[in-house]
Amino acid sequence: MGDGVNHVPADARIFVAGHRGLVGSAIVRRLDAAGHTQILTASRDQLDLRDQAAVSYWFKANRPEYVYLVAGTVGGILANSTRPAEFIYDNLMIHATVVESARRYDCTKLLYLGSSCIYPREAPQPITEDALLTGPLEPTNEAYALAKIAGVKLCQSYRTQYGCNFISAMPTNLYGPGDNFDLTSSHVLPALIRKFHEAKLAGRDEVEIWGTGAAKREFLHVDDLADACLFLMENYQDAQHINVGTGIDLSIRELAELVGSVVHSEARLRFDTSKPDGTPRKLLDVGKLSALGWKYGIELPDGLRTTYEWFLEHARDRAGNAA
Repeated sequence: MGDGVNHVPADARIFVAGHRGLVGSAIVRRLDAAGHTQILTASRDQLDLRDQAAVSYWFKANRPEYVYLVAGTVGGILANSTRPAEFIYDNLMIHATVVESARRYDCTKLLYLGSSCIYPREAPQPITEDALLTGPLEPTNEAYALAKIAGVKLCQSYRTQYGCNFISAMPTNLYGPGDNFDLTSSHVLPALIRKFHEAKLAGRDEVEIWGTGAAKREFLHVDDLADACLFLMENYQDAQHINVGTGIDLSIRELAELVGSVVHSEARLRFDTSKPDGTPRKLLDVGKLSALGWKYGIELPDGLRTTYEWFLEHARDRAGNAA
């Protein structure tokens, strides 16, 4: 497995599993910008990542050398709490089939992308990597979190037994172009953008926010995450997963005020305190990544503005589609 830099040649065959999602599309953009000439993708119609036989056949035919495993079934509090079986089954299967095929067909390196929701609900803040499995999970997304934890352990187990250079990264909450703005399945930031936008269109001066507004969250632009993923593919070799974020958080109330200032500045906030807040706080300790030499580049107000511009351009055809 070795240490130090693992240079990825420009002509290496690189598979981005989940290329149509928020993260996958950003990684494809970043790889293309970096001059990589053999970026391999497969749509859901072409390849069901839950089907081991199909995935094995695809790997045998295409022989990817590097894999970004960023595919998955994702969503916010409502989607997680109403579709837990789907979240745990789809994600467990996707992780298992791709990791096994990467081993079987001798991939040079695989990067698996987890989620900060893997950490205990009451984890000390900011959350360090070793907080994993030290306490109960947030009940509203437990099924998804368990599947993601299994993915981390899967990569570690394949390192232990087979010597595979499989690494894991845990990003904080993400946003950016290509996000899911469907109110029934989206995360908080795109949901807020859509709520304020619809209020503006309808001439309403009030926007309802779920919960008390006191919960705190950290947000990372997806283009920054893509940059971090390429950085880690070349510079990170350890078994332990690594956090990816900004190291800065804000309350949902502050976030709503910021979104309002960008989208619909006349709107007032109304908090529906009968709805859950989710985890009280979820700030990642990014010291390990910082020590390697990587830092985010897009500040939240700037990222929000460009994300809203993207939403305005794509609202009609994107609203309601899964991420």
